[in-house]
Amino acid sequence: MKTAMRALTGATVVSAALLTGMTAVPATASTAEPGVSAALVSATAPAQALQPWPALSQGPNSLWPPVTVRSLQYLLNAHGAKLAVDGQFGPRTKAAVITFQRSHGLAATGVVNAGTWRSLIVTVRQGSTGPAVRAVQDQINFRNNKNGQTLTVDGIYGPRTAAAVRAFQRAMSIEIHGFAVDGIVGPQTWQALVTEALSG
Repeated sequence: MKTAMRALTGATVVSAALLTGMTAVPATASTAEPGVSAALVSATAPAQALQPWPALSQGPNSLWPPVTVRSLQYLLNAHGAKLAVDGQFGPRTKAAVITFQRSHGLAATGVVNAGTWRSLIVTVRQGSTGPAVRAVQDQINFRNNKNGQTLTVDGIYGPRTAAAVRAFQRAMSIEIHGFAVDGIVGPQTWQALVTEALSG
């Protein structure tokens, strides 16, 4: 079961509200990054491990929101594909997956499994640019309550993106002991992002 949490951003610290079947974990000034406040709503029994990588294939992928397929498309573009990032896993996305899998010694099935995700991810940090950064920004926007207006999806990993990533990592560290809070989007943070951790 996916963790039912939402990280919110804004100018002030927002108190977490009690929701049906959930307990509130309020953000505090000591844990929020400058300019980013987080109100966290966690399940009564929080998950202690990351969810498995999504299995995506051509078609609707109804178990996952379009942002998950968009992340796949952004990451394929980071490896040289030239896909329209539309959140639809169509024939062009499948062809790009197969090309990527062949070039990385993976089974060329067109199905994106854990091994393909691990090969696709690109570690990004402040100062990074490109499609992988766009994927991170898109994922952060997916988790807010402002209709996707937290970050500009411009592919530039600047201070606002870094602050939002740290806020996300801090929220994850409440759920998973030892989750790194370093502003670097590496394998652990990527897995949390593409598996909908902290999404409502």
